[in-house]
Amino acid sequence: MSGEGSLEAPTRHPIRWQDESFYDFEAIEKEMERVFDICHGCRRCFNLCDSFPRLFDAIDESATGEVDGLNPKVDYKPVVDACTLCDMCFMTKCPYVPPHAFDLDFPHLMLRYRAAETRRDGPRPTEHQLARTDRNGKLAQPVAPIANLFSSRKNGLSRGILEAVAGIHAKAELPRYHSRTFSVEARQDERVRNTDAPAAARRAVIYSTCVVEYNRPSTGMAAKAVLEANGVLTEIVYPECCGMPQLEQGELGQVAAKAAKVAKALRPWIDKGYDIIAPTASCGLMLKFEWPLIAPENEDVKALSAATKDICQYVVDIAKKEGLAVKPQPVAGGVTAHLACHARAQNLGPKSAEMLRLIPDTQVTVVERCSGHGGTFGVMKETYPVARKVAKNAVAAVKRANSAHVCSDCPLACKHLVQELEIADAPAPKPQHPIEIFAAACGLT
Repeated sequence: MSGEGSLEAPTRHPIRWQDESFYDFEAIEKEMERVFDICHGCRRCFNLCDSFPRLFDAIDESATGEVDGLNPKVDYKPVVDACTLCDMCFMTKCPYVPPHAFDLDFPHLMLRYRAAETRRDGPRPTEHQLARTDRNGKLAQPVAPIANLFSSRKNGLSRGILEAVAGIHAKAELPRYHSRTFSVEARQDERVRNTDAPAAARRAVIYSTCVVEYNRPSTGMAAKAVLEANGVLTEIVYPECCGMPQLEQGELGQVAAKAAKVAKALRPWIDKGYDIIAPTASCGLMLKFEWPLIAPENEDVKALSAATKDICQYVVDIAKKEGLAVKPQPVAGGVTAHLACHARAQNLGPKSAEMLRLIPDTQVTVVERCSGHGGTFGVMKETYPVARKVAKNAVAAVKRANSAHVCSDCPLACKHLVQELEIADAPAPKPQHPIEIFAAACGLT
């Protein structure tokens, strides 16, 4: 038995979403009572997100002051609704995760509740439509300027309609679309790979991700530029979205289908010796950790999990093993690097900050507090105020740093933080990914 504090590396059980018992609300509520009682006795996670304050306040205000004073039909759902599946309680705070005998996995318990709720009631209409990122991106691409004008939070008329009809908060910044996707821009890029670079033997596929493909092609182009300048033979492959939006809604069957399709498409590249590069943290987390738990028997998924690297992790690895062919120049005004929860949950260490510190004579300030965004959580009318509340500490840290540049491993997190700076009338640099800042420092963009 593991002792108190469980100093061993955390492990996770496969998600048994195909078993009927997984969706049994009586069993779920019984497990929630067990877990909540342990959380009540510990309370280390009080400052991570709003789930734990909601739980602890409900317990403290109950008739008994204990978990048995809660009404599962009333008090449990608000705790679930406040969870963004960031994994920070599991990865950084909880002393009772497996292999500890208490066997706690708070985020995946919230996911199980959400999956059972979705099966019973059907998906939430707006969140379900927002999660169809590939469809939305393809529809918006030909009319990107019009789509962006309609979705701009400065457009009071259209955003008022969106809030009234779809429940999307009128003040929440929404992702912008581009007329040319990352895949299109990459095909038209005339850059020549540096075959004399020390890392010229490396080969890598950039798995675009839906955010980079449709909303942030600049991130993909920066990643491609840095890799090719350092000799890496690079291909762009994007079968479809990783399914993180569906995971957040508990639509696990859809996630499993996406995992099978994407892993099958990428397997031939892996077999040819290519590394798989994820340019966004959430998607890297899906490929490396969530997919193997949802599809544990799929050999393609296993191979993909082992082959996937975060873009900043990969650049740092090149710098350590072969050396960089292109030397970055100092970045005036410094950089504040927000370490996204889904990057921290991968147990990589602060690779984005480590990469940025390869830039000489540049102040790099690290912020390790949650941005509060959490996918659709950060844009819906019901949860946008909670996302702002959770973000306060991170925003305060960014303001104190007062750097000329702000970046995050997660583009949605960075967008949210910069919006909060604007609301506070603080200097608000454009939101960037660390690889974009690094590429610019190398003179590649």
